[in-house]
Formats: sequence, structure tokens, C-alpha cells
Amino acid sequence: MVRVTGYDVVVIGGGSAGLSGAVALARSRRSVLVVDSGDPRNRPAAGVHGYLGREDASPTDLLASGRAELESYGGVVRSGTVTSAHRADDAGFVVEIDGSAPVRARRILLTTGLVDELPEVPGLREHWGSDVVHCPYCHGWEVRDLPIGVLATGPMAVHQALMFRQLSADVVLLTHEQPLPPAEELAKLAAMNVPVIEGRVAALLDGPDGALAGVRMADGRELSRRVVAVASRMVARSAVADGLGLVAEPHPMGGWIGMQIPVDPMGRTSVPGVFAAGNVTDLQAQVVVAAGQGLKAGAMINADLIEEDVAAAAQRVAERTAV
Repeated sequence: MVRVTGYDVVVIGGGSAGLSGAVALARSRRSVLVVDSGDPRNRPAAGVHGYLGREDASPTDLLASGRAELESYGGVVRSGTVTSAHRADDAGFVVEIDGSAPVRARRILLTTGLVDELPEVPGLREHWGSDVVHCPYCHGWEVRDLPIGVLATGPMAVHQALMFRQLSADVVLLTHEQPLPPAEELAKLAAMNVPVIEGRVAALLDGPDGALAGVRMADGRELSRRVVAVASRMVARSAVADGLGLVAEPHPMGGWIGMQIPVDPMGRTSVPGVFAAGNVTDLQAQVVVAAGQGLKAGAMINADLIEEDVAAAAQRVAERTAV
């Protein structure tokens, strides 16, 4: 018979949200296991931005620091993939880990992040995170003053073009497979000297050094560009969530932005005992925001466990008194 190790909390996903929540719990002397597949969304990025005090930190270095902090408080980090998690009884959950024995958890913190769905344009995925960017607050300073092409993927394309226009005087909007913006939107672009290039983008072009050099349109036109900005459709990594009975919902601004797991302000999901934080619940959260959400969820889980511990202690006192 396989012995199942138990923890107060199993954190599924070891990004900034998961590690922040785990540190909060470990500092409260909770037993915590973080299971992480080692495939962070921001791995291709050269540095993390907007994280006060850690500006330009390597994503891998930031996570390594977080793991070391967690372990210094007695938390455990395990490399692997959680294949499933399910409620075992009223006392908690069983978490199945690929290649390892299952573990029990009184609570689960789901911080599995999201997957970016990109348009099927050759070269786009290969440059993702370097010369192909999505967020002006994450990457804008690094591409300032460069020729930028904004690849339209939805109704916020004009807004995205105007945000990047704040960073460079050479910005064009590529309509790709989207309709031409309405007249009032075109007037905004014209006022800011942002040309609109109609037609489908057939491929991204590499220069001699492998960096992005431009785009080729379906009609054969070539346009020199050093950066392409594109809004991906973001979808919560939900395989484990599905098994727990959680259902992803469209982002409040629309399903074209993506699908996320709904939670209350403290990170509670609709399934008792399961909490979630970071990009799996907030598609647009930057690293620092995801870390804050993880911290809040970790604190809420600890409060939840305190209530359970107090109730159990009171029950034991009542049973002794009755005897």
C-alpha cells in the first residue's frame, strides 16, 4: 500500500502567484507543497518589468529566488505536472502528480497561469516574447522608438495601436483578418499619424541576424518593421480545474480576450477548499499583480484553516467534557 503524504496546502503552479501564496502560508507555519512543471508563460522574455524593486529581473532568476525563500520557511517545491486533483472526503483532496506518489491536501491553491493563443502567422510564435510583444506596460520601454506594426486581432486593436504610439513615432496598424475600424476610430489613428495597412499578413520576415525585419502581406507587399505587437487570446490552463469541477468563464470584457476561472475578491472559487490566483483567474495581471493575488489567497487559506482547526479543537473539548 502506497503511503500518501499530507500537506495543509498543495499549490498547483509555481509562478509568482503560487510562490507568493506558498510563502505566506509557510511563514504562518503551514505545511506547503508547490508542484510546478517548469514552463512559465514569460520564459521567452528577457526581463520582468513593472515589479517594484525587481525591474528587469530574469523570469527564471525571479522564480529561483522565490523557491529559495519558500524553502527557507520549510515549504517544499517539487518539479512535475499535476495530472488530476479530486476531493477524497470532507477532510480534503488527493492530488495526483505525474511520476510521483499522490499527496493529500486540506486545501488547494490553483495558480496554473494561462496559454496564449496566437494568430496562425508564420514566424509569429518564433519571435514571441522578444520581437513580438503584447503589452506596452510589460515591453513598451524596451521597444521605444522602433518601427512597430500592431497586428489587429479584435475590437481593441485601435486602442493597442494608440498605446504603442505613445512609445514610438513609427507605428502602423495591420488590419490582417479584422474589418477596417469605423470612421471615428480611423480619425483617432489619423490624428496620431498611425497609418492603416489593409490586408492579411502572410508571414514575419527575419533579418540576417535572425531578428525581426518586417512583415510580408498576402499580396506580396513587404513592410519593414522591427517589432510586431499582437493581442493574444488568453485561456486559463484548466485541465486540473476541470477535474475539480471548476468552469472557466469569458473575461468580463468578452470571450475574445479569453477564458478565466472566476473567484471572489479573496481568491475563493466555487468549489469549497479550492482557491485560485494569478493569470488563471485574471488574464491581464502582470507579474507583480499576480504575486499580490497569490499573497492574498494564501492569507485567506490560512484564515480558513484556522477556523477549521478551532472548530476541530472545540469538538475535541466537547467530547472530553461529555465523557
